[in-house]
Amino acid sequence: MAIDVNNATFSYDEERPIFRNVNFSVSQGEVLCLLGPNGAGKSTLIRCLNRLLPLSSGTVFLDGQDISQLSRRQIAKKIAYVPQSHIPAFPYTVFNVVLMGRTAHHGFLASPGKKDRDIAEQAMESLGITYLEHKPYTQISGGERQLVLLAAVLAQEPEYLLLDEPTSHLDFGHQTRLLEVINRLSKQGMTVIMSSHFPDHAFLTDGKVAILKEGSLVDIGSAAKVVTETNIRDTYGIEVLIGPVAGRHDVITCVPVMHGYKESC
Repeated sequence: MAIDVNNATFSYDEERPIFRNVNFSVSQGEVLCLLGPNGAGKSTLIRCLNRLLPLSSGTVFLDGQDISQLSRRQIAKKIAYVPQSHIPAFPYTVFNVVLMGRTAHHGFLASPGKKDRDIAEQAMESLGITYLEHKPYTQISGGERQLVLLAAVLAQEPEYLLLDEPTSHLDFGHQTRLLEVINRLSKQGMTVIMSSHFPDHAFLTDGKVAILKEGSLVDIGSAAKVVTETNIRDTYGIEVLIGPVAGRHDVITCVPVMHGYKESC
């Protein structure tokens, strides 16, 4: 079981590709953290992995099958996707939004049953958001909506999870808990591909890391190999220090070096 990306290129017009000739493979139970500056093509690449956007050239293989030959329903049974943000249109309760994650498992006009409701409840419990279940989705915070969307995709019971900057609206505590959930899901066999603006996330998820810059994949491998001071400087244009924290060699962090900073009196 794997997602294999071969020579993938995407462009809204023929002259300026968003990304080009991207190649990588992510196997069952692996986490791939996709790093890169704004405009590098991370979000577009993630949307191409479940065919929300069609590649201009190249191929995405899902378990050996060309994803362009699969139906939307076939893809939805295997791949779940959480976008950066979502603007709600209707005031469904949080529980009903999570329950919608079961749609891919139903026949036409079928209604969710007890099993579906139990799975939705379990998904909310795993993220600690059961206290929200009766609230209208339109009346909760952006960070809470992100957690609700994640609960909905967990209820979907996918084999692959695509997350586009999943921590962008979350506070520090929820960011950490979300990364813990990602690690737990990968240990249970789920494959996760996530984009992030935080190099630390590559160490905390302990999987593969890929750096996308100006539409090209410039490096891929373990966090120790890819998230280096040289690579981060070349990617983001800033100096950083990378190393263990407080003598804990199993806890690595990436800290920016602030030039010209003066402590105020």
